[in-house]
Amino acid sequence: MKRLFYVMAFALLCDLAWAGSGPIIDTEFVADAAKRGAVIWDVRNAQEYSKGHLPGAVSIGDAAQVLRDPNTEDFLATDKIEKILGAAGIDPAREIVVYGTRGTWNPYLILYAMQYFGGTRAYVYHGGIDDWRAAGKAVSTEAARLPPILLKLNANGAVAVSTAQMIAQLKNPNVQIIDARTAGEFRGEDIRAIRGGHIPGAINIPYEMNWVDPETPAKLAKKLAADNSGMSLKPADQLQALYANLDPGKETIVYCQSGARASETAGVLQQLGFTRVKVYDSSWLGYGNTLDAPAENVTFFNVGLLNSRLSTLQSRIDQLEKELAEARKK
Repeated sequence: MKRLFYVMAFALLCDLAWAGSGPIIDTEFVADAAKRGAVIWDVRNAQEYSKGHLPGAVSIGDAAQVLRDPNTEDFLATDKIEKILGAAGIDPAREIVVYGTRGTWNPYLILYAMQYFGGTRAYVYHGGIDDWRAAGKAVSTEAARLPPILLKLNANGAVAVSTAQMIAQLKNPNVQIIDARTAGEFRGEDIRAIRGGHIPGAINIPYEMNWVDPETPAKLAKKLAADNSGMSLKPADQLQALYANLDPGKETIVYCQSGARASETAGVLQQLGFTRVKVYDSSWLGYGNTLDAPAENVTFFNVGLLNSRLSTLQSRIDQLEKELAEARKK
């Protein structure tokens, strides 16, 4: 009976959240937000932005690259982000709508960034430019700019955990951990740090499982899908079922390789009514490289094998270049 009560309560929370109190919004919400002066932020790269964007949308280029260190994939120092966002006139305290291409994690990472820097009115348009166009809405090729501002940002620790905090929470029964990576990464077969494996106690729910068709990227690559519509979010009831074994009232930490994919799952969980969602930003890149951090399914990166494969690849490239040079002589 108690189990049934919790399931029914969770379903009610999900329905209320999906009704409009969560961070994930639709085309109508975006149009209304633009009318009331919200910041519309296109996080795609400059080339995609120039080809067509939501009217009035601002851009700093590929936001995920601009705001993160290319090596650690963590956010830049706060003072640097203050200058970047300030120059673009983007204040996390304002109402902000973030979008990119349908289903991609990039807008969710920026949603998380806005929440991390204290934003309480940040939203993500999951359907992005694709849903906007599908709705017959006008797009613009004219770059929009906001007046520069002076920013002073303060981090909100309630939405993030560090590696030390992650390790400290491993045996906490009031904390649940979601690994949003692929099954191969979770099992330690796909190694993307010094070690492969996963954080003890983590539940593996790849972030693509939030989509109508998780196989869409692979199908697009093989030309088995006409478009990316499969990357639309599943209906609310299916998402409820996907996370039904988790407690929406518990602290929920989500991680992936660098916090990117995890941010999308974190946004979905917030939409479903989870009230204490945190992103482990350093994720497996930080955890896997911390060799004394407890881990399961541990495997180690084989440098020798990599060097051998690179040598073989280089030899093949050299041979192809030689054959090409000889062909040009004929």
